[in-house]
Amino acid sequence: MPELTHFNQQGRARMVDVTEKAVTRRTAAAAGEIHVSTETMAHIKNGTLKKGDVLAVAQVAGIQAAKHTWEMIPMCHPLPLTGIDIVFHLSDEPCMVEISAAVTCTGVTGVEMEALAAVSAAALTVYDMCKAVQRDMRITNIRLLEKSGGRSGDYRAEE
Repeated sequence: MPELTHFNQQGRARMVDVTEKAVTRRTAAAAGEIHVSTETMAHIKNGTLKKGDVLAVAQVAGIQAAKHTWEMIPMCHPLPLTGIDIVFHLSDEPCMVEISAAVTCTGVTGVEMEALAAVSAAALTVYDMCKAVQRDMRITNIRLLEKSGGRSGDYRAEE
């Protein structure tokens, strides 16, 4: 079992010192889904929700979440992100918005949490924008798809 790095000698949480780590290109991709009704999907597609363009707002929310992950997740380092892309796929069967996020940087620690935060915030924003029409939406299957760079090497989820 690998050594737990986020605890000090007293067993208390600490932010890991990454000073000596090599600067490398880091990438991560994450995905998730928000299941909606056919009525809600029609509103999303037609832009007829009172709060505005759901996907445009969710896009910005996802980007902002990636940029501010270090402020939300206590042990994350602030990172100079060099790229963030959020992609939406609208599915009618099952009825859902699929959300993907890709994040890149050149730095000393990975961007997995930033990609996961981007997907999460985008899904939460879709929920917020649509809750006047539907309350029983389900956010599901948020997961890391892949990451590259760094000492731990590359990772690709088995789909």
